[in-house]
Amino acid sequence: MNLIASATLDWGIGYQNGLLFRVSADMVQFRKKTTGGVVVMGRNTFLSMPNRQPLPNRVNIVLSRDLGFAPDGATVVRSVDELLRLLRDYDDERVFVIGGGAVYRALLPYCGKAYITRFYAAKPADTFLPDLDASPDWRLAKRSVLHEQDGLYYTFDLYEKER
Repeated sequence: MNLIASATLDWGIGYQNGLLFRVSADMVQFRKKTTGGVVVMGRNTFLSMPNRQPLPNRVNIVLSRDLGFAPDGATVVRSVDELLRLLRDYDDERVFVIGGGAVYRALLPYCGKAYITRFYAAKPADTFLPDLDASPDWRLAKRSVLHEQDGLYYTFDLYEKER
């Protein structure tokens, strides 16, 4: 299983259930990595999708304890154990955890790679990823060249779990 996210240098990923930055290259990277695969998210992340619809050309799985939550086009699981049983049917390399914060924290121990678009800017955030740089379990395996869009600088980073 993989994690994919965009984060500031202090690992901020969101504010009031929204992304901190919208950068076209980040969206292209996200689509390229996840299309044809499985995306795993929490209820709030699902509800933040355009028109509250599943992402096209992907298997959408929502982790939610809300027993009344059953959106069309997505599979809802009620626990991490139930999710892990369901994911046995899929290629682990094609499974991507896409948010939010609580789902990232719950599933990080099961991930082998983390694809992070790293933004070199400060912005208020109320949702954060765990600091992979400070974790002995993770290492930065690859960093792209520095990109820029409208004065915002970012890199595409790949973190790998130490085995």
